[in-house]
Amino acid sequence: MNLKIKLLIAGIGLLGFQLSQAQVVGPNPKTTDVWTPDNGDGTYKNPLLWGDWPDPDFIRVGDEFYFVSTSMHYVPGCPILKSKDLVNWEMAGYAVDQYNEDPRYNLQGGDRYLRGSWAATIRHHNGLFYVGFCTPNWGKEKGNFSICTAKDIKGPWTRTIFPEYLYDPGLFFDDDGKVYVAHGQQKLFITELNADALSVKTPQKEIYDNRSFPYLEGSHMYKIKGKYYLLGSTGGTTGRQVCLRADNIYGPYESKVVINDDHTYPGNGLHQGGMVELKDGSWWFIIMQDRGPIGRVPSLEPVVWVDGWPMLGVNGRGVDSHKKPNVGKTYPIKIPATSDEFSASKLGLQWQWNHNPDNAKWSLRERKGYMRLHASFADDLTKARNTLTQRVQGPVSRGVVEMDVAGLKDGDVAGFGIFQSPYAYIAVRKEGGKKTLVMVNNGKLIDSLENIKADKVWISASLTHIGFKANFSYSLDGDKYISFGNELNMGLGLDWTANRFALFNYSTSKEGEGGYADFNWFRFKGKSDLQE
Repeated sequence: MNLKIKLLIAGIGLLGFQLSQAQVVGPNPKTTDVWTPDNGDGTYKNPLLWGDWPDPDFIRVGDEFYFVSTSMHYVPGCPILKSKDLVNWEMAGYAVDQYNEDPRYNLQGGDRYLRGSWAATIRHHNGLFYVGFCTPNWGKEKGNFSICTAKDIKGPWTRTIFPEYLYDPGLFFDDDGKVYVAHGQQKLFITELNADALSVKTPQKEIYDNRSFPYLEGSHMYKIKGKYYLLGSTGGTTGRQVCLRADNIYGPYESKVVINDDHTYPGNGLHQGGMVELKDGSWWFIIMQDRGPIGRVPSLEPVVWVDGWPMLGVNGRGVDSHKKPNVGKTYPIKIPATSDEFSASKLGLQWQWNHNPDNAKWSLRERKGYMRLHASFADDLTKARNTLTQRVQGPVSRGVVEMDVAGLKDGDVAGFGIFQSPYAYIAVRKEGGKKTLVMVNNGKLIDSLENIKADKVWISASLTHIGFKANFSYSLDGDKYISFGNELNMGLGLDWTANRFALFNYSTSKEGEGGYADFNWFRFKGKSDLQE
């Protein structure tokens, strides 16, 4: 039997088992076998993180590695991971607390879907961390470029917004004290910044334009043995990685494709990322691959230098499994946080809000051990402030919440589901003093259970990367789960943005303030022992 067919059958069987379990048993709070790349035997497997960590860039500072990613309209923005061995990662913080330059980031007078942070770049220079990113716009609105600085990776960060628009930036500190940004799409430019990297010194200069590399973007620049290297992605989702090389930062540049491989996800090539040198002299590259609605996932690739070119992977292919980088020590397995009992005084770093939150309308202190969400007016979920999200993950994952709806008022809709376009959820809707359980798929009411008496409701959302299907169930006793509504065909209506687990409470009533919903916990369940 063909291997792909075997894997498809296995995946479908797994999903069926998972969903049937979701209908009859509650979540096990002690287990959360999230995907990990660490095989535990001195080797690792790709993907490095099986979730949405797009446009990766990373650096080494001493014995620590720091990784930054795109976050679009989610807040806080520019998530930063840290690692000791390039394989095991955990959250370190965010470079942007919120976006204050436009009321639409507050979902007032419109929205800022797909804006925010794109293609972040990270560097460390003279004791400061620097994170740069661009914010694109469409139509008559002009985009902008930002640099955030901090002495500590955990912050506080200070953001400087430039009047210039530097698309897909790569910040670079040269050894002569000059500071540059490489940027652009297909036509690439170099812009020199002032010494503090907080303003432009000289206007952009075009350095490269080659139509054989369509959409060449995602530039990251390095100086190695006196030569300038610019690594970029061409071809978009189906793309490949290109290296440009020159003796002068302004060129002329020669080029070479350093990897062109899609074998781990046919049709979608490895493209866009950055590289670092380890203390042992080896080089490593983190590069992303689009995996549909689960997101753009990073892979860790060894770099082999051939005739002065950094060739990625082994024999022209990305590695499925490989010996871990030599960092001099063995470190324990770590993963970015997922489950949350909401017992801490601060919100866990795994969470991001859809647009800026209204901080007066959520609390971890009003009811100890609960996330309390007060409802604000919204026509539907896409306009609801204080929707709290985190990444779905592959190969399969399940999120479950326990929700107390005793504090709802008429017009409130509180629940849990999967957010993108399309989205789907199970929620409790209160009208006329009565509570109705509803399942909504992309704005359409699919199923309802009227006049429920319980104040506690448990909601489960399960998904798989095979066919990108999600299913939903509920429980009124925390033990027996019942399938509800229909299947969500996860999509990417919001371009380049993965699906997310989302919990929320909003009011459809314009008559005064809404009530509140209390979430006791969110628990994540995955399958770390599966590969494609």
